[in-house]
Amino acid sequence: MITEEIRALKERENAVILAHYYVDGAVQALADYVGDSFYLAKVAAKEQKQTIVFCGVRFMGESAKILNPGRRVLLPEAAADCPMAHMADIGQIEALRREVEDLAVVCYVNSTAELKAASDVCVTSSNAVKIVSSLPNQNILFIPDENLGRFVKEHVPGKHFYFSGGHCPVHAQLLAADVESEKLAHPNALVLTHPECTAEVCAASDFIGSTAEIIAYAERSPAREFVLCTEPGVLYELARRCPGKDFYPVTPLCADMKLITPQSVLRCLLEGSGEVVMDKGLMEAARRPLEKMLALG
Repeated sequence: MITEEIRALKERENAVILAHYYVDGAVQALADYVGDSFYLAKVAAKEQKQTIVFCGVRFMGESAKILNPGRRVLLPEAAADCPMAHMADIGQIEALRREVEDLAVVCYVNSTAELKAASDVCVTSSNAVKIVSSLPNQNILFIPDENLGRFVKEHVPGKHFYFSGGHCPVHAQLLAADVESEKLAHPNALVLTHPECTAEVCAASDFIGSTAEIIAYAERSPAREFVLCTEPGVLYELARRCPGKDFYPVTPLCADMKLITPQSVLRCLLEGSGEVVMDKGLMEAARRPLEKMLALG
């Protein structure tokens, strides 16, 4: 049985398995830790196992390696990437630094190591408002996700924001009309939305928060029905923690997250494939904004 094989290989390789909420439920069931980006970053920063198997996309494995430079980090599917992670330009960042005084470059953790290295602090959807509020700077360049950046801007009045124009292709596909249609079909349902969605979708929502915050809200809410405006992989954890409640997902699947399977987890443990290898100087530069996030968040 594949579960037993993976368990034996974990023991042999002194490995721990981390999985993001958006991977398939069968993969989440194999993991030692399951969570959103902020939780998994904290786990990775404290992990003592020699091998970290990160069931997520490329930037997640990079962040784990940056925070654990002496440990081996394996990606079950090395080709699994996040298009949004590349949606900012180093030249744009450098030009704005020259033009704008008192500027802080705030980088969503869903980004390449190169973008992190060019930034002052990283954030996740669960701590972005808190961290940006705490910064002394009045001018903020928020990269790469403009939807999350505008959500933060609404909650941090008095600061001036610049954006790189990036977006999550999965969340951005969701339209307010799709949400309204689902609400008509389920009039008693509350709408739970990730801030990577557009402003129009957020405006049609009852609650906006990170994946972990959405799960916690659904768990404590007396409501029994919810329209779910985030990647449907979260349904696995919602079913586990919210028995008897119904969820209606309207967001498309993330094809990159769904590349990861129990078979690919087994293969990377068996062969040591998908190892994250990075330049030492780049890791050191990218570590500073990540560690600042962990300190402030």
